[in-house]
Amino acid sequence: MSKKQNPFAMAQSQLDSAAEILGLDPATHAFLRKPMRELHVTIPVKMDDGSVHVFEGFRVQYNDALGPTKGGIRWHPEETVDTVRALGAWMTWKCAIVDIPYGGAKGGIICNPKELSMGEQERLARGYIRSIGEFIGPEKDIPAPDVYTTPQIMAWMMDEFSKLRGYNTPGVITGKPVRVGGSLGRHDATARGGMYILREAAKVKGIDLSKATVAVQGFGNAGQYAHGLITELFGSKVVAISDSRGGIYNADGLDFEACVDFKKKNGTVVGFPGAKGISNEELLKLDVDVLVPAAMEEVLTAENAGDVKAKLILELANGPTTPEADAILHKNGNMVLPDFLANAGGVTVSYFEWVQNINGYYWTIDVVYQRLDEKMTQAFHDFYETYKAYKVDPRTAAYLVSVKRVVEAMKLRGWV
Repeated sequence: MSKKQNPFAMAQSQLDSAAEILGLDPATHAFLRKPMRELHVTIPVKMDDGSVHVFEGFRVQYNDALGPTKGGIRWHPEETVDTVRALGAWMTWKCAIVDIPYGGAKGGIICNPKELSMGEQERLARGYIRSIGEFIGPEKDIPAPDVYTTPQIMAWMMDEFSKLRGYNTPGVITGKPVRVGGSLGRHDATARGGMYILREAAKVKGIDLSKATVAVQGFGNAGQYAHGLITELFGSKVVAISDSRGGIYNADGLDFEACVDFKKKNGTVVGFPGAKGISNEELLKLDVDVLVPAAMEEVLTAENAGDVKAKLILELANGPTTPEADAILHKNGNMVLPDFLANAGGVTVSYFEWVQNINGYYWTIDVVYQRLDEKMTQAFHDFYETYKAYKVDPRTAAYLVSVKRVVEAMKLRGWV
């Protein structure tokens, strides 16, 4: 296995390919290659044992030409500023491709939340908001949950920001619990949005999803909902799933509820009765119709891309495919549905949540799902028309749509 690439260098490389095709002038290209603003903070937190631990955090506002920036907050022991920069860039393109009035941002704290008590997590969440409070706001930058952050953490953050402002400000954070201004439908929005993209892609590729076999790599929030929804909406057969400890395979299909229950009880899907144990690497190479990478970055690489057999690859994770793997998959006829299109359902429903907060009027779940379907379907066809017109790989086509929209806004504002 090759050494993992710097994620920000990977994001810049992807942008460079689109910039060359679009013929961007050097100044515009240079502007888009780096974040507009970033903040590094240190957060002292009193621990339960009375000691004080100082955590390091970041907030990157990548580009706000299309509107206030939007992006999640990750808590991870191996978080880096370059990962946050890359994710901020991808959020910029993600908001643009689904045509919502946001720029891209991302945040992170270097920590292991599994080692923190609930009280320590709350103090860390509130300390982070105090550190970046002048940097965010409903009209400026709207955070959300990401890896290892939860609706409860978002509620604490929203409450702390409201204390700083002196009045209730639900629109500063999305992904909150419904009782404090969250939107119905946010829980499965990332996976559900991906299903609408998959449905449209299957139509143009002539794939009958009711007869399709599926492998899901990663069994966290997005992966679990993908398993349930792909079965419920299309009748597809999920034959393999995995988590960080390994995977399982059953050619006859894996029951969703049983797999979720087993994972809850055992902390992993490994050992699920009636299934064969496989590695994460083996799962990626299975002879299935649809592969869903729903874990972390850079799982499809130059080393394994040539062995991927899935006709459609639905990227619910951020950055699961390296540029070298993209080229191989495109050459071999495996259609990648790129991350910032495929997993944009989450930010789309976060946008809906913000709209509801601003207006003080909340929608039914049917309205949320209907509007999500409309947004994702339109985004797919905008992407697919560009894919056909330019005859490029799918990720580059998605970049062309997004970069054009951001550049147009920058030029209209007179920035470049």
